Amino acid sequence: MLSNAQTPRLPDSQTFSINCNGRLIQLDTPMIMGILNLTPDSFSDGGKFNDEKLALKHTEKLLKDGAEIIDIGPQSTRPNAEFLNSEEEISRIGKIISQIKKEFPESLISLDTFYAETVKFGFEEGIDMINDISGGQYDEKMFDVAAETGLPYILMHINPSYETMHDKIRFEDITLEVNRYFSEKTNELLQKGVKDIILDPGFGFGKTVEDQMKMINEVEYLGFGKFPLLIGISRKSFIYKPLGKSPLDINEETQKLHLKVLEQGAKILRVHDVAEAKETVNQFLRKK
Repeated sequence: MLSNAQTPRLPDSQTFSINCNGRLIQLDTPMIMGILNLTPDSFSDGGKFNDEKLALKHTEKLLKDGAEIIDIGPQSTRPNAEFLNSEEEISRIGKIISQIKKEFPESLISLDTFYAETVKFGFEEGIDMINDISGGQYDEKMFDVAAETGLPYILMHINPSYETMHDKIRFEDITLEVNRYFSEKTNELLQKGVKDIILDPGFGFGKTVEDQMKMINEVEYLGFGKFPLLIGISRKSFIYKPLGKSPLDINEETQKLHLKVLEQGAKILRVHDVAEAKETVNQFLRKK
């Protein structure tokens, strides 16, 4: 049963906009964020795009397939991944951000990092939004830097330390827990001066399969209707492990779940398989 503390979603007419370096981006139509991992050790595409030429080629494909946002990740956050400090992240990124901006000036770039210094570097190179899996918990300077840049900030629900990020916790009510976290963190961000906040419930991080399926079914109750919602379930183990499949063999199941969260008000899908997600968004729009 849903708690009274959970706010129902607003009517379908509710729209959001975010300011990306002076560009006002409307989220009345769901957007697709394509994943560009620069890592050698990501669980499903490690080492495929970790030099400038490969990264630019993959960015071109993501955009051609229908991505509006490119999410650049210099560090894998899968279980037992190599841990990098900010200097190592910056070195791995190199000139990729500025090269993408040069080759594809209309693209929006999100930087997936939990380091304030990496954000500062990315901001100088031309990023358009910050994707911090840690909710500001792994670097105490992150919220201040987010405010200084004026960039949209993606706030994800996660366990409070890097070492425990994948520890499975069974919550009494996962939806209520995520909303409590969002309430606390969004208040802090707003007080710091961060104006554009996007919420990510944190699929794949420290949650049981049962709790993640509960979140899928209750997406409409997440986030109070005040902020746009990003859903990142692409190639996540809570989908493929119960089916006895690999991360690359669950596209059909993933698109069904994508459609379900879109119907509940999700505004951004973070995905590896952009063309398939684009068709799901089109299917959703045809049904409206």
